[in-house]
Amino acid sequence: MHSDNVKKGTARSPHRSLFKALGFIEEEFERPLIGIAVAESEIVPGHSHLGRVAAAAADGVRLAGGVPVRFPVIGVCDGIAMGHSGMRYSLVTRELIADSIECMAMAHAFDALIFIPNCDKIVPGMLMAAARLNLPSVFVSGGPMLAGKSRSGKTLTLTTMFEAVGAVSAGKMNEEELFELEENACPGCGSCSGMFTANSMNCVTEALGLALPGNGTAPAVFAERLRLAKKTGMLAVETLKKNLRPREILTEKAFMNALALDMALGCSTNTALHLPAIAREAGFKFGLELLNKVSAITPNLCRLAPASDTPIEELHRAGGVSAVLAELAKKSLIHTDVCTVGGTLLDVIKNAKNYNPEVIRPIENPYTPTGGLAALWGNVAPDGCVVKQSAVSPSMLNHSGPARVFNGEDAAFTAITGGKIKAGDVIVICYEGPKGGPGMKEMLAPTAALAGMGLDDKCALLTDGRFSGATKGAAIGHISPEAAAGGPLALIKEGDIIEIDIPGRKINVKLPSSELASRRARWTPPAQKTYGGYLERYAKQVGSAANGAVFED
Repeated sequence: MHSDNVKKGTARSPHRSLFKALGFIEEEFERPLIGIAVAESEIVPGHSHLGRVAAAAADGVRLAGGVPVRFPVIGVCDGIAMGHSGMRYSLVTRELIADSIECMAMAHAFDALIFIPNCDKIVPGMLMAAARLNLPSVFVSGGPMLAGKSRSGKTLTLTTMFEAVGAVSAGKMNEEELFELEENACPGCGSCSGMFTANSMNCVTEALGLALPGNGTAPAVFAERLRLAKKTGMLAVETLKKNLRPREILTEKAFMNALALDMALGCSTNTALHLPAIAREAGFKFGLELLNKVSAITPNLCRLAPASDTPIEELHRAGGVSAVLAELAKKSLIHTDVCTVGGTLLDVIKNAKNYNPEVIRPIENPYTPTGGLAALWGNVAPDGCVVKQSAVSPSMLNHSGPARVFNGEDAAFTAITGGKIKAGDVIVICYEGPKGGPGMKEMLAPTAALAGMGLDDKCALLTDGRFSGATKGAAIGHISPEAAAGGPLALIKEGDIIEIDIPGRKINVKLPSSELASRRARWTPPAQKTYGGYLERYAKQVGSAANGAVFED
């Protein structure tokens, strides 16, 4: 066992004395040491209950004959960080999470790992660590929050709150009504209750093969979540006995399955940022062109919040991820022969049932014949950009309008809430990319404000930053190269006509190449605020969003 490096032999007597300081007894030195990376905290609603999940996982480890050892992992609540400088510190934690888990696992010689994430960057950060370390690993998330309910019975999610801010600005809602929503939108622990980034990534973890069924959809407050954690603890010991390692599971076929699920569910655009980063740790390239390749043949079967009012708990009741994968398998749109921690994928989904064809449409009756995400290219985005097409109004799939250019999210948000944006405009937010942000801020505040003001089906928004999974509308992000790197986005001027063709996968500014070249020759980057600390180091190391915004060699 790997842990023998810290447990066995005369030379390790000092090490054993330290273990005994923790309460270890002799019998435990004969058993495998299972590290439990748990992102519990008192500031993230999705993580506030992870101590209970970790305790259940530890029970499972002991039931199977292992020794569980918990250690902490950081995590940012994107909702609380949203709309201010704190959002710069969200994506950047993905690399910190992967690096810190590597340090803990290798320094203490764990034999296997259980990963307990829940929210946005914590899931991909842990997946990156699992692929990098290649120790036997199993995931169990904290599960989604139940949807809120207004006094009138309307389903509420976090998106409701951000959109309500826009509604107040537009005079469509008063402060008393806003407060009533505020009191009821987020009823308890768990990751926010739509197909936002956290739930998208937890569902994707099932499709990748590193988590048991229910990981992405069983609500946080259900006892089922604790039972799942116990099973995961037992499975971690079994996975170690089989010497089944993440890179045997995280194959190219597994990533294609994850992408197919993404398309069927209509997941967050952030999966297009995280899958390439995880694939890189697993040893292969995962380019944006795969989005369109898979989307072209994979139908969109689910319309969950923010694309509708249906919360993710209804996906769970309808059969969960396994039922969606089973629908895709009917037309051979996934690879069922791949290995997962629970057997082959065919073993995992063979008994799956679709209990609600209104929530999970049968493969014969999809919402659309193509998937939920799309990558676009053109002279605005030579290296590509991403849009959640399943959350775009049909009237905005093709759009042409004048650019309204802003250097940064704050200026754009002020213009939107100040009534300075009109129907037909194309809002262009520059210098919010991985380097330029730095940290590639999510921009739920401006997109939700547009929706709250009734402009989400009349205006488009382009940025080299990114969007929350809660975003809806013609919100096109990850534009690469980013403005700070001299990308074409930095060359767009107020009033330039932007042409968007989502079905045709194109995005262009209506300018001759000679004009763009002339502007490039005259361009100088605006003075950037110096942040110091980790953000400055991050900006120097991070690469393009088109490649997952990973650190460059």
